[in-house]
Amino acid sequence: MNGTIFTLRNLYRDGTICLEKAGIADAKLDAWYLLEYETKISRAMFLADPDKEVEKDKAEHYRKDIETRAQRIPLQHITGEQEFMGLDFKVNEHVLIPRQDTETLVEEALKKIRPGMQILDMCTGSGCILESILKFAERKGICVSGTGCDISEEALKVAKENDSRLQTGAVFIQGDLFENIAETYDMIVSNPPYIRTEEISSLEDEVKLHDPWIALDGKTDGLYFYRLIVKESVKHIKKGGYLLFETGFDQGKDVSALLEEQGYEEIQVKKDLAGLDRVVMGRYNKE
Repeated sequence: MNGTIFTLRNLYRDGTICLEKAGIADAKLDAWYLLEYETKISRAMFLADPDKEVEKDKAEHYRKDIETRAQRIPLQHITGEQEFMGLDFKVNEHVLIPRQDTETLVEEALKKIRPGMQILDMCTGSGCILESILKFAERKGICVSGTGCDISEEALKVAKENDSRLQTGAVFIQGDLFENIAETYDMIVSNPPYIRTEEISSLEDEVKLHDPWIALDGKTDGLYFYRLIVKESVKHIKKGGYLLFETGFDQGKDVSALLEEQGYEEIQVKKDLAGLDRVVMGRYNKE
């Protein structure tokens, strides 16, 4: 990536080549996103004038971004942003980067939303699940309230900043699962750590090296946190309340069994857009 004159075309070409050599799967896409991020151009603008000269400082920032991405640093850690449910969220190395798969959990929760509900998001991370539920409920004219809980103080800083952006009025509590939770809720949602410990080493470098381990590791069988949350949830869920989990593609049956053991009814497993089991939910009808 040498030369003193920088054009959109040349920067994009060289950025793509650099990322391809580094083995980045979506090299062209990532090179484009970074070009868009640094120059604020649209694809239409690029196509209309690909030989437009780029200011030296912007070009240098782009080249630095490309070099960083080539080291398998996640794109979202470079831009500090990730879109989820059509909303923009701040992210960093302290939170799990929101995935499209998780939108299934939000969509299923929104189907159950009723006015006046109190919602708890356990293991909230960036707050993307809770914030999305609250924001879309607001757009529907449904007034609900939400609390997010996480053990990580750094993660909660990110969640609070996202709440400041979206203005949903969520409350955040630091604690190890339910240790600091005193209220009862109409709905509990959670995307807990569920990757089996031995499988983490086989994940992409962007995940295993840069997502927080605490947000990934579900212990030996991946079910450790599901067991704890399901068992404790019955003390914090109102009669008729819903518990909804994101799960791994092969965990639907096991998590469903955990809910049944604790007295949950109307248990369902929902699939994501890829046709894989992604959400397990149940309703608690006991006093």
